[in-house]
Amino acid sequence: MRKRFHLFVIFMAIAAAIGVFGGNHAHAADRISVTVAGKGPDVVLIPGLASSGAVWDATVKQLSAAHRVHVVQVAGFAGAPVAGNAEGAVVEPLVEAVDGYIKANHLKGPAVIGHSMGGFTGLLLARRHPEDVGRLMVVDSLPFFAVLFSPAATVETVKPQAAAMRDGVIAMSPEAFASQQAMTAPRFSKSPEGQALILDWSKASSQSVVGRAMYDLLTTDARGELAAIKTPVTLLYPFDPAMGAPVAAIDKTYAEAYAALPGVTLKRIDDARHFIMLDQPQAFAAAVETFLK
Repeated sequence: MRKRFHLFVIFMAIAAAIGVFGGNHAHAADRISVTVAGKGPDVVLIPGLASSGAVWDATVKQLSAAHRVHVVQVAGFAGAPVAGNAEGAVVEPLVEAVDGYIKANHLKGPAVIGHSMGGFTGLLLARRHPEDVGRLMVVDSLPFFAVLFSPAATVETVKPQAAAMRDGVIAMSPEAFASQQAMTAPRFSKSPEGQALILDWSKASSQSVVGRAMYDLLTTDARGELAAIKTPVTLLYPFDPAMGAPVAAIDKTYAEAYAALPGVTLKRIDDARHFIMLDQPQAFAAAVETFLK
């Protein structure tokens, strides 16, 4: 059961995505596009892996009356043009693209919220460009995903497995990829509606971009950078009995992963899977409101 839990969490944590379309102003760049809604203090929402940003719609509606919300869409995900993500690394260039957007638009210490891969991106952004992030909310992500394969994992030891996963995703037929995503969608969200959205976003994503981003996540270890992050960080993580592990094991996984991050606030959202905002929208909205106070 422990091995099954590990494999489930790693897939769940790296194979989901977010981004949003909502607003009348768009910024197009080589790696990202950004949609803006509302006026007020700035909030940047960073997507994860392989989906559209419609998952942020409720958050945009919640915040845009009193905030200016900037929603990032990663090139190659959920039907977005592949553009600058046609080859090479995905995650490191994403960090720099978000940094470039924040600086080009003169955002002053915006709040940043990132889900899954977006949360990992937010951690790297806060460490490498601390002036970009006034506060950070990480939604179900980890500083080094590969430890879920083995607590002793290192970047070097995981590279062969990560490369095999990347190459396998890229080589799949579209039909096989869609079938795989359909089988795993119930692990990401409790509701049939959420699962249908996730599947649609995945099927519309570039398998090449998804595979290379997955490789980046598995082979980038940010644990050594956590102690130097001075930005206030809130971590939201889900628990559902179907995850296959007791709540104490889930709590321990996240607490240990972020133990080196000074002053991190950990908050568990019960009866939710990876897409917390879909499964528990009221609890998620309340957590966002508290985070922004």
